This record gives sequence, C-alpha cells and structure tokens, in this order.
Amino acid sequence: TLLDEVAEKEATNMDQKIGVQIVQRALKAPISTIAKNAGEEGAVICGELTKPDTPVELGFDAQNGEYVNMFESGIIDPTKVTRTGIVDAASVAGLLTTSEAMIVDKPEEGGGGAPGMPPGGMGMPGMM
Repeated sequence: TLLDEVAEKEATNMDQKIGVQIVQRALKAPISTIAKNAGEEGAVICGELTKPDTPVELGFDAQNGEYVNMFESGIIDPTKVTRTGIVDAASVAGLLTTSEAMIVDKPEEGGGGAPGMPPGGMGMPGMM
C-alpha cells in the first residue's frame, strides 16, 4: 500500500515508522469492525482489501458477505467518518512521537468486557 511505501522510503526514524503503523491500524479498524459485526473475520477481509493489486473501488459488502465495487453497489463511506479516523490516528501518532513514555492497561486474558454496574438504586449509598 502507499503507507507501506511511506514507511519504507520517507519515515526516517523509528518514531515516524510507528506513526505510520498507527495510521494504518486506524484506517483498517472500521472495515475490521464491520466485518466482525457481520460474523466474518476482520483480519482476513482487511488482508484481501489491502493487497497491492486490489482496485480502490473494491470493498466488502457485509450484508451479503461478498466483495463488490462499492460505487456500483451504492455503498459509500461518509467522508466525515474517514476524516475523523485519520485525524484521530494522526493525533495519537503525534502524541506518541513527542512523549517519552506511555501508560497503557494490559488487556486481561480471556477478553471480557467492562464489569457490570453494582447493584443498588438511585442516590448515594446510605441515603435510602
């Protein structure tokens, strides 16, 4: 892809290469999420769509589970969604390249989501 070429030829240091990788992941996230929500394997779909010989018009129709010309099928990506993803990725990349350290949460084994709300009603504890 073009971002791979940027990482190889124009990214002069490791920070810039990491920034390019962050942008790549951010650009792949929407299609991966859509594919997962449709019961497909997001990584496989992204892999197919990012092959060098894949036409730009080709996309994944999650409703029918097939690769189609997105324009001919009437499936379009709102510009705001794409722009927001790129802006957010650039923001994170800029933050990481100017920071000397980063604190992240280690994911729990087994996946699991956030814990549920504790039992109780409205109001402050002890006020009932």
